[in-house]
Amino acid sequence: MAITLSSLADLAALGFDTIIDARAPSEYAEDHLPGAINLPVLDDAERARVGTVYKQESPFLARKIGAALVAKNVAAHLEGPLADKPGGWRPLVYCWRGGQRSGSFATILAQVGWRVETVQGGYKAWRQLVVDHVQNRPVAAPVVVLDGNTGTAKTDILTLLAARGHQVIDLEGLANHRGSLFGGRPGGQPSQKAFEGRLAIKLASLDPTRPLIVEAESSKIGSVVVPKQLWAAMCAAPRVRVSAPLDARADYLARAYGDLCEDRQRLAEVIGRLRPLHAAEVIEEWLGLAEANQFRTLARDLMLRHYDPRYSRHRARFEPDREVEVAVDSLAPEALADAADRVVEAVARLA
Repeated sequence: MAITLSSLADLAALGFDTIIDARAPSEYAEDHLPGAINLPVLDDAERARVGTVYKQESPFLARKIGAALVAKNVAAHLEGPLADKPGGWRPLVYCWRGGQRSGSFATILAQVGWRVETVQGGYKAWRQLVVDHVQNRPVAAPVVVLDGNTGTAKTDILTLLAARGHQVIDLEGLANHRGSLFGGRPGGQPSQKAFEGRLAIKLASLDPTRPLIVEAESSKIGSVVVPKQLWAAMCAAPRVRVSAPLDARADYLARAYGDLCEDRQRLAEVIGRLRPLHAAEVIEEWLGLAEANQFRTLARDLMLRHYDPRYSRHRARFEPDREVEVAVDSLAPEALADAADRVVEAVARLA
């Protein structure tokens, strides 16, 4: 039996024990339904082989080869990852369009006696729901942007707001990137499709009666692009701007980017990417500070010469009468709770 996904919330509501992505590993790696595990009925090489036979030799021969490979691979799954599943186990299986791959897998699972279902339209149907949410639907809640120059602990404050039950979307968390040239994180970034899928689920769960707080970002966070509906809402939104002394921000950045500071080669490579924007002697000075472990001084100088001037030009595009400033003296961990309280007060004034 095939189920039809009419909303992004359907998967959780239907309560399947396991969601199985039957596509090839490369398809799964690019994007997949939330919580799905990958049990491919054809791996990437096998899928390419069957496709080549289908186009160059015979559709019948391709189906025959494919059936043999599917049977072999499903048998391996039954003897491996699925070996301990009880009789009442209820899986949902999908492939690209909900056709032969998931149908073949589901048929075998049903013969075992499990209550298996497939997704009508497969991953493609899920992707259409995601695209509709992020590209076509306006953001359901009133957006307030948490702004501030580099090093004002915006992400930490956003995390505190979320922990207190305020409605937030952590775009940098979804993108696994801190949003600047120095912002790469271990594990790398999701694909654009995977990022949009994560974001769509957040957008679909919004309470329209409460403000949505998001951190100020460029239209790109690392390599992923903020979808047009959210980006338009962020550009039009009122802003809470956190400000702090330069030295306090330098202290915070040296602490927050400890992982990058420990990787000298990576830090030097990132500084080197700034060569088109700054004089050679400035780049060499920054590289010298990194080599000498002068990370606080490096952070201070990068903000003074590189980031702050760019933030000022960017901020000039927004209306000052729709901005509330929250000025703090310290960004030490023990001071951030008070900063979060003051941000909440400012959001209430703007929302």
